[in-house]
Formats: sequence, structure tokens, C-alpha cells
Amino acid sequence: MSKKEEYEQKTEKLLEPIIQQNNFELVDVEYVKEGGNWYLRAYIDKEGGITVDDCEIVNRALSDLLDEHDFIPESYILEVSSPGLGRQLKKEKDYARSINKEVEIKLYKPINKQKEIIGFLTGYDAVNFTIQLEDESTMDIPRADVALIRLAFDF
Repeated sequence: MSKKEEYEQKTEKLLEPIIQQNNFELVDVEYVKEGGNWYLRAYIDKEGGITVDDCEIVNRALSDLLDEHDFIPESYILEVSSPGLGRQLKKEKDYARSINKEVEIKLYKPINKQKEIIGFLTGYDAVNFTIQLEDESTMDIPRADVALIRLAFDF
């Protein structure tokens, strides 16, 4: 397990009681380096959406626990936020929650000369995502070919 994965898993464990106590959902935790700075990010959600106050509650509680456990030796910036409208679907629970919703899929290599496919997620398994296209046809897209899958949104 990499240092990054270890930090993310330990942070998730610290977050679990905070998330449960506030009836939130932990969407993701990531530890990334951007522009010379390390960021520890927690993405949270709840029915009806997350507010700035919700993020502040989690940030304060998590910050105290991170100081107490002190398992990340590098300096980093802690951020707690909503995953946003165009959030990436990463986990099985994300796929389950997104059944019959419109998704955007970006591919590593083209399928039928397309590297981006938009349609409704109608199913998934360990190998494929099943998408209903605009013309009502369905298409199985191998998970191994998917660079990114996220909810589609129109403005």
C-alpha cells in the first residue's frame, strides 16, 4: 500500500464517526500534491446537498483528530467540501445511486470512433457499464476502457 493510500484510509477511519453522527455521506478522501502543496481532501454529501456550515463542522472535528493522531509528517492543507455537480463516480455505491441517471463517460481509447459517451446508466457489473443511448439502444462499455465516469449535467 502506498503512503497516499495509507493516509486516505486512516483519514476515512477518523471520518466515519463524524459522518455518521451528522447523517452525512463520505463520498471520497484524496491526498494529492498540486502546485507544490499537499492537500488532504474529504468530500461529503447529504440528501438535499451540503452547506458551508456542514463542511465547517466536519473540518473542525477532523482537524482535531488529525492533530491528535499525527500520522502525516508532511505539511498539508485540509479541505472538506461537497463533491460538486460533476463529481466522478468511483465506488460501487456511486454506481448504484446513479442507476437510470444520465452519465458522461470518457474513454482511454475510442469505441465506435467516440472517446466520450453520454447516456443513462442502466446497469453495471465487474466487467461493464451498460448505457442507454439517446436513440434508445444500449451499449456495454468495458470498465477497463473507462478513464472517467461522472454524472452529466446541463446548464
